[in-house]
Amino acid sequence: MPLFSASRNLAAIFLRHCSTAATNRRNLYSRISPLGDPSVSVVPVLDKWIQEGNAVNGPQLQRIIKTLRTRKRLNQALQVSEWMSSKGLCPISQGDQAVQLDLIGSVRGVESAERYFQSLSDGDQTWKVHGALLNCYVREGLVDKSLSQMQKMKDMGFVSFLNYNNIMCLYTQTQQLEKVPGVLAQMKKDGVPPNIFSYRICINSYGTRGDLANVEKLLEEMEMEPHIGTDWMTYSMVTKFYIKAGLKEKALVCLKKCEEKADKHDALAYNHLISHYAGLGSKGAMMRVWKLQKANCKKQLNREYITMLGCLVKLGELDQAEKVLGEWEVSGNTCDFRVPNILLIGYSQRGLIGKAEALLQSMVAKGKTPTPNSWGIIASGYVAKENMEKAFQCMKEAVAVQAQNKRWRPKVDIISSILSWVTNNKDIGEVEDFVNSLKTLNSMNRDMYLSLIRMYVRCGKDVDGILESMKADNIELDEEIEGTLNS
Repeated sequence: MPLFSASRNLAAIFLRHCSTAATNRRNLYSRISPLGDPSVSVVPVLDKWIQEGNAVNGPQLQRIIKTLRTRKRLNQALQVSEWMSSKGLCPISQGDQAVQLDLIGSVRGVESAERYFQSLSDGDQTWKVHGALLNCYVREGLVDKSLSQMQKMKDMGFVSFLNYNNIMCLYTQTQQLEKVPGVLAQMKKDGVPPNIFSYRICINSYGTRGDLANVEKLLEEMEMEPHIGTDWMTYSMVTKFYIKAGLKEKALVCLKKCEEKADKHDALAYNHLISHYAGLGSKGAMMRVWKLQKANCKKQLNREYITMLGCLVKLGELDQAEKVLGEWEVSGNTCDFRVPNILLIGYSQRGLIGKAEALLQSMVAKGKTPTPNSWGIIASGYVAKENMEKAFQCMKEAVAVQAQNKRWRPKVDIISSILSWVTNNKDIGEVEDFVNSLKTLNSMNRDMYLSLIRMYVRCGKDVDGILESMKADNIELDEEIEGTLNS
């Protein structure tokens, strides 16, 4: 490359970098975004932004709140909302108040949301704010309060299809599915036109109860309503009910409509189609849709690989699953061990635990750090094969990488099996190290303590410390434990 051209390219890169950096400095969200820890307050960032002489406006803060809500960073979204209200730097709309009430309900609970509602003037208690309060009640499954709030809104002329949908969702989540169709009927009687979600919630209530005749009747009604219509999600839902009922031909007809309605660039739609074809045992159709997805979607996310691998494993197509996993490894996606874990489970379920460990070890050799879940899968497989030495070593590996998934907890029955073997086959120092490592993950249960007591008794070691720990964990001495202590 000529020297002049190279210099020109480097200059262009430098200018782009400077431009990006300057843009980021002017972008408030770019300062908030890295604060992913929900315990970290974003208020100092907001205050500093103003101190630096930067302006804020309503739409800008609304977008930040919406993004934080989408990413489940609700506490920080509430902080932005309350900062926006308290500073008086921009007008607060009815929608802003409704969003704040909903966030208060999510973060601090219903009573706090009620106090916020009561603090508003009569003029500020708009239909949006009333709707947000109803949403808080529904989210918590508070039937009486939800119905009371709904009636109050009806009396004030505040209701819309959103509120009726909320009540149908309330009955769905409180397992009162038989009441859902009555809400849809009342909605029509009250002159409130249902939307597509209204129909979908009601179809789900019929399908979940196995009432396919009414599912079909409601679906036909949707198809006849020009302002409603149908979408791929509705047909996907109905397909699921047909598959569950063993009605393969009807499921295939519905799947065809689902595929016709789906946007060819919608990866989620492809995932649903693949899952349904797997439910019908149709590998050929699955592979056809997977090929379409790869051709029409710019990139397959880890979510797509998890769906495809899960379906292939479900059908026992492990060779094909290995090929898909190979595609994932060279895809450039983030190394999310939930993807290979699907195949590890498939191997383990079919007794191919050696193959599962070899796959995991190959990824470790490539510099990848597995999650404890991965080693836990292998350990469980070896317990099933009664290869306890291997199970013990794999569980130690799992505990060692627990930082990769701090919410992971080993299965109690697997730990009990391993500990029972370890106390009979390892020296006391190794057992104590293993038990101490487990205490950071699991509470000790009765069987674990029994295994430990047996070892201490066998080795002639004092068990007073174990008995104190049992007492602290509210585990009482039973006949078997007392027998071991007296042996």
